Amino acid sequence: MEIFFLFEQVVNGLVLAGYYLLIALGLSLIFSVGGIVNLAHGGFYALGAYLAVTLSPHLGFLPAVIASPILVALLGILFERFILRRFYREDPILSLLVTFGLAMVAEQAIRMIWGAAPLSQTMPSDLRGGVVLGPLLFSKYRLIMLGVVLALLTLIWLLLNRSSFGRVVRAGIQNPDMVAALGIRLQPYMTAVVMIGVGLAAVGGALFAPITTVHPAMGAEILTIAFIVVTIGGLGSFWGVVLAAILVGVVRSVTVQYLPAASEASMYILMFVVLLTRPRGLLGERMAKFEG
Repeated sequence: MEIFFLFEQVVNGLVLAGYYLLIALGLSLIFSVGGIVNLAHGGFYALGAYLAVTLSPHLGFLPAVIASPILVALLGILFERFILRRFYREDPILSLLVTFGLAMVAEQAIRMIWGAAPLSQTMPSDLRGGVVLGPLLFSKYRLIMLGVVLALLTLIWLLLNRSSFGRVVRAGIQNPDMVAALGIRLQPYMTAVVMIGVGLAAVGGALFAPITTVHPAMGAEILTIAFIVVTIGGLGSFWGVVLAAILVGVVRSVTVQYLPAASEASMYILMFVVLLTRPRGLLGERMAKFEG
């Protein structure tokens, strides 16, 4: 029975990994393409959750989960056009300071619009309950979320590796000057990447709203974990971020069951061990854009 219990925790850890991946992957993409340290990323995650909660009574649960990330992605166009675009060629510390200020503004704006009290999202009755697989019991909704994350991960990978859009983005990450010399404007691609990045964060907020507390500071809470995942995986590495999210999710899920007091510290210890042996992260790549 112990091995079955451990397997159940591993599956729960994979669900948690999907949660982290939605936030961290967008964060990594934005930094890789634009060199922007986007500390406001958690604000888009929180906004996705709040919009899903707000729209759900009017549109229904599933339409709200779909509409929320779309609206946030559209907001990402304005975010890129009027804020990020000014800092692509500047010192990354400047974008860090600006997006940090924007994160504070976003949190206070959420407090003004929705109030400081936590909100809750109602899950449809047909998504509640569990799925029994032999001696194992899994939450139906969590398994659905895991499936959604896998589907999105596949779509993003295909977009980045099997399309002309992805080829330009990858070339822009490695050598933007060469891309510009070929007469290709990277600006529209950067806008699209920001839309995808903040949209993924909003998907995370909308999907996890029914099983977590929706509150104004939720963006700041998840941002720390997202940075840990990106650091462990390695900047510029798609599969590095995926692998890091799985490691952090599974380690935290198992630790919280066997050593609850160390569950928070486990991801920091994991990051320390990885960086001690692999300073660029598990699958980090050298990017000429930042290292010369």
